Amino acid sequence: MGQLVDGTWHPGWFGPSKTGSFERQPTVFRSRVTTVASGRYHLYASRACPWAHRTLIARSLRGLEHAVEVTIVDPHMGADGWVFNHDPDPIGGAKFLREVYLRADPHYTGRVTVPVLWDRETNTIVNNESREVMRMLDLDFASLSIAPMSNSLAPPDLRPEIDRILDAIYEPINNGVYRAGFAQTQAAYDTAVADLFRALAHWDDHLASRPFLCGSQITEADIALFTTCLRFDLVYYSHFKCNVKRLRDFVNLWKFTRRMWSHPGVRPTCFLDEIKLHYYWSQDNVNPTRIVAAGPGEYERDLETPV
Repeated sequence: MGQLVDGTWHPGWFGPSKTGSFERQPTVFRSRVTTVASGRYHLYASRACPWAHRTLIARSLRGLEHAVEVTIVDPHMGADGWVFNHDPDPIGGAKFLREVYLRADPHYTGRVTVPVLWDRETNTIVNNESREVMRMLDLDFASLSIAPMSNSLAPPDLRPEIDRILDAIYEPINNGVYRAGFAQTQAAYDTAVADLFRALAHWDDHLASRPFLCGSQITEADIALFTTCLRFDLVYYSHFKCNVKRLRDFVNLWKFTRRMWSHPGVRPTCFLDEIKLHYYWSQDNVNPTRIVAAGPGEYERDLETPV
């Protein structure tokens, strides 16, 4: 994956903690948009990455495709990190995503991750924290939304519960699959997997009495859970050794995943081939041969099964 240190690129994956546990570095750019105008802000994203996928779904559900242009990085992420192969960078002509970070800060130190929300007017990165970008797309850009019947993904009456759930699912589930997949000791892996499947069982029970996490409407919490669920049987089960159960073995979580998948604002953002290619090819610390697994068989057909 690599990182920048005082503006200089250093290839290499995350180093484990002293206990062999995976520790995710915090994001650095944490500002908010100022004056909202169509075309002013640009989103750099990946269709393979679950964190960036959150923002693509929020942009779609809120009807902002006309207002916030997107550049998609290549799913192959090698020694140079995220690269622009098929979608050229329309702002600075960058070849690598790290060049976008260096445009914002020539001495930047940290990981080069997606999503990135860029401000064309100030010529810098506004924010690269997916949860905050998702919230901004929902609330700050609401005046630009053209989606028919579009509802806020974080309505005021539900916001405390949405934030509580986002906090609750982050460490054991969203980050938990990475804690398992990138663990460097048996103890670290065992802890991560136990936390993950305990949390999955809890939210499976929670969804037994409601279609979405906060009730009858899709919220940011559902988007954050869905992008992990969609990838679970596809890559996390095998590639990250999260194989205690398939997601399809959790009745209510699987219904929830199919319900989200079938939504007309969500389905066009989902690219299963890019997801598989990215994980198996890019994460050579886990899969050094870069052989992409053939299965799971008929996964997309199973997703299409009516709820």
